[in-house]
Amino acid sequence: MTLIHPRTRSKFKPHYLHSLCLAMPLSFAAFVCAAADEAATTQERVIVAHHDPVTIDPKLSLSQLVDFTLEKYPDSHWLDALEQEAKAINQRSQSWIAGAPQAGLRYQEATSGTLHYIDAQVQVPLWNLGQREAERETGEKAQLSAELQLAATKLRIAGLVRAALWDMALQKIRYEQALAEITIFEQLLAKIKRRVELGDLPRADELLAQTELLQKRAVLTMAEAELMHARKRYASLTQTSKIPGSFAEKLVALREIQQNHPALQAANSQIERKQAELDALKLVGAGQSNVAVGINSDSFTNDPRSNKTESFNIGVNVPFGGSAHIQPHLAALNVELNRLIAERELLYRNLEQLHHEAEHNLEVNRVELGIANELKQVAEQHLGMSNTAFSVGEIDLIDLLKIQSRTQQAILNAKERAVMLERDQAFYNQAVGVLP
Repeated sequence: MTLIHPRTRSKFKPHYLHSLCLAMPLSFAAFVCAAADEAATTQERVIVAHHDPVTIDPKLSLSQLVDFTLEKYPDSHWLDALEQEAKAINQRSQSWIAGAPQAGLRYQEATSGTLHYIDAQVQVPLWNLGQREAERETGEKAQLSAELQLAATKLRIAGLVRAALWDMALQKIRYEQALAEITIFEQLLAKIKRRVELGDLPRADELLAQTELLQKRAVLTMAEAELMHARKRYASLTQTSKIPGSFAEKLVALREIQQNHPALQAANSQIERKQAELDALKLVGAGQSNVAVGINSDSFTNDPRSNKTESFNIGVNVPFGGSAHIQPHLAALNVELNRLIAERELLYRNLEQLHHEAEHNLEVNRVELGIANELKQVAEQHLGMSNTAFSVGEIDLIDLLKIQSRTQQAILNAKERAVMLERDQAFYNQAVGVLP
């Protein structure tokens, strides 16, 4: 950038300055507001051919969007499998027998061929005392766990959707601001060109303004790219290009992590289910008792005086002394149970940390928004004064550009803080486990 000393401006004629002041009735602060509003309402000016459009659907609510995303989310297969597993356990507990029956048939013949034995038997495993009730309890816990896992997964997906929506909102603000600055600097360059043609400004100022405009176009290109990336992340998550017309949320009144937090409930349900499995396995003991029912047939084939003998028998098989064989299975379940308990404790600590950060971010952003709005007002006033000073030759173009840059940044900061405050309200609701 080329610096022009203030004394260089003294050679320009006063009537040129007067005519330029008449041609610039608006301050640059007014240009900023007008350009920002125009950028927000006009169609996007796509710079790069790669474009990821989104459509605003006024009928689509945030809650409906979360439900739609959950249906398409890969975890839905796992959730369906949990439901099927719970149904299978419940179906087993409804059976009157503890396992599959066995049928046996034995044929025996003497070497002389004169004597034949035929035995037929059916064995049915029986429930041990209290075992069936324990299996039913396991099925109920599995069903409850599947439902709570669904609720926890829905909350987690709601957090992803919230983050994606507010990321797009922030990127949209930055894109619109960059687009507004392009309009401002195009107008500024046009005015400087006229003043250069009139001999009021040196050619170096025109080149400086062109440089600033090109830099703003580079910023706009990157802002557009980040906006498209945010849109693609949203579309990949939700499997749709539609966004709700409004997704701002009211701040809930909860001030701490409740025990009915969906994530905590899901973790507790897993622990209860594993404990039910452990209790059911203990009742198996050394094994399943069996009742056997059978018939026997004995006959002599070469002696016409012999009688065929038919008999009926029933028996019970009771296993014993096998506790050493079931202990490894009990120990393995106990390891899983304690792992789930540890994970639950860690989850609670993480939830408390997330709640603290969400609460703190809200307080910080409320203060930051007030400061940002004050800075914006001061910067716009300073820019208006600097615009007048530049018109009468009191400051150089490079000084005006610096002030302009600070003003645009202050305007962007104020817009970002307003969006971030609403975003942090949604994130707070997420932290305390509230669905949209």
